[in-house]
Amino acid sequence: MNVRSTPALQRSSASLVLASVAIALVCSPGLARATGDVARGERLYKGCGDCHSITENRVGPMHKGVVGRKAGSVPGYDYSADLKNSGIVWTEDNLDKWLAGPQAMVPETKMFFDVPDAQDRADIIAFLKEKAR
Repeated sequence: MNVRSTPALQRSSASLVLASVAIALVCSPGLARATGDVARGERLYKGCGDCHSITENRVGPMHKGVVGRKAGSVPGYDYSADLKNSGIVWTEDNLDKWLAGPQAMVPETKMFFDVPDAQDRADIIAFLKEKAR
């Protein structure tokens, strides 16, 4: 049997490939994360101020330079052994997972507060990335 490729068959195949790529991108972890709003993140971060500061350690460690920093590495802060030894680097994806459920990432961490809303997390991370350098 001789099957000939027609323009309609080629378009159909190309459409199937493009649809498959779009589905893969949407379903990939990290790629579907919401875009953060720095100003809104700054307002939301005020709720973190009970334990954290950008420039000084409090109940929790300071957040200056948090994006890209190794977890458990701020001088002068007494981290849990599990967090110090976790090997986590605070990428945007790891911060998102952390804020969604710190106890799920590091069960013996001191952090007990979570941020269930994905947009709120994205906004806080955008603020930390922009303002806590």
